Amino acid sequence: MRIHNLYADPDGETHFRDIEVECADARPWGNLSKSLPTGGMMFVEAAGSAFADWHPAPCRQYVIVLSGEVEVTASDGERRAFKAGDVVLVEDTTGKGHLTRMSGDGLHRAAFVPAD
Repeated sequence: MRIHNLYADPDGETHFRDIEVECADARPWGNLSKSLPTGGMMFVEAAGSAFADWHPAPCRQYVIVLSGEVEVTASDGERRAFKAGDVVLVEDTTGKGHLTRMSGDGLHRAAFVPAD
């Protein structure tokens, strides 16, 4: 399963890349990854017009978009739009960070799952 990854390089510049979550167990109904260590979960709800200026992530975390759309800009200028079902491993806890802009008229909902 491919997911998005937002990370900071040694100079503090943030970038996107795609990473693969490997299948550890093939089941008749689908593939299952190994258990990933996490440290709880938070839900976020924001208006469709919400905007967060440059900020690093507070911790290494998975962001799972539940509804709405969000555009994230890395400090290198690359922008990616995420919609319901997208998963992003956010690791840019140092450096300039990223911009986050909600889009659309409805509520944006996401689950933040800190990764240990």
